[in-house]
Amino acid sequence: MISNDSKIRVTYRFPAGTDLEKMARMVAIGQSAGTWSPKFESRKDHLSGHLAEVVALFPSDNGGGLATIDYPVSNCPDSTGALLTAIMGKYSMAFPMKVVDLLLPERYGVLPAFGIQGIRRSLEIFDRPLLMAIFKPSLGLTAREHGEIFREAAFAGIDLMKDDEILPDIPECTALDRLASIRVVVDELWRVHRRRVLYAVNLSGRADQLIEKARILVSEGANALLLNVFAYGYPVLESLAADPLINVPLFCHPALSGVYTGPSDYGFSARVVLGTLMAHAGGDAVLFPTRFGNFPVLPEEESSLVDTLHKSSIFPVPSGGVNPGSVFPLVQAYGTNQIINAGTAIMDHPDGVSAGVRAFQIALSEAGFKVQ
Repeated sequence: MISNDSKIRVTYRFPAGTDLEKMARMVAIGQSAGTWSPKFESRKDHLSGHLAEVVALFPSDNGGGLATIDYPVSNCPDSTGALLTAIMGKYSMAFPMKVVDLLLPERYGVLPAFGIQGIRRSLEIFDRPLLMAIFKPSLGLTAREHGEIFREAAFAGIDLMKDDEILPDIPECTALDRLASIRVVVDELWRVHRRRVLYAVNLSGRADQLIEKARILVSEGANALLLNVFAYGYPVLESLAADPLINVPLFCHPALSGVYTGPSDYGFSARVVLGTLMAHAGGDAVLFPTRFGNFPVLPEEESSLVDTLHKSSIFPVPSGGVNPGSVFPLVQAYGTNQIINAGTAIMDHPDGVSAGVRAFQIALSEAGFKVQ
């Protein structure tokens, strides 16, 4: 975040061979006022209030380098959709450049309603990493089978479960039917053991239906929601987070984020799109591929993302091929405030789902945490 609430600060990286000063000035003008010439002198006082400013250049020896540009908040005060258009927009199609850092005013956008502490209060677990499981197979299960799998994992001690992101609201296994089957188990677990489990049901559908769908799910007992943010857009996440009737934690899935964050001279760094923007669009927990699973993620990029999420009090959720052997290195790297997320390592355990959950609990115990 930045102390000046009237500015949005963006740092771009330009590749070798680029005239850094020329390109930075072109972006600053082109992504704000659009043009700047003497013929606008008579309106300078008004127009200059919307003109972005190059505030720092860090050239590389072979050309290119980093350029920091300040944009007036007044150019895009209302949503991350306008913000993305302002800081990247048309020049994303013109020449190579990558947004590597983004600093926003502290109260910009829609802030998380739950985050780390809110999710911990929901579960009444405050002193260890949380464990989350993913329903597998991703597609083809009935709502009743979802309930049976949930029961086995919940009574074994899982803290959270989520739909797979590729499971939409399909007629043969609707979100409401899945929720009804799972809600029976949630209520039974509370009645028998006074323990809560969160179930993040996947929200899908047309844009004009999503908010009402979310309201209905919450009214029917949903205690968390999963959103594929890059498929539906940050403004949808903002709308969910700002709606007083959707008062449950929002879990943000990174599907499609690789299109934005690939190892190239285009797009955004992961900490910007999975960290800063999620924090200012209302996300409470953010899933991301981890190098401690089976994704080839650069350590410094992953650590920077987790640091950004922690600073915003958002739960990092390392995912993708995570197994019990991943637990100790994850704890060493990211500490207590994380949700360790596993799919096949739990669901495909040779001794069943309960044994899969227990394997992760044993790994947490060996890492020094008390697991009840």
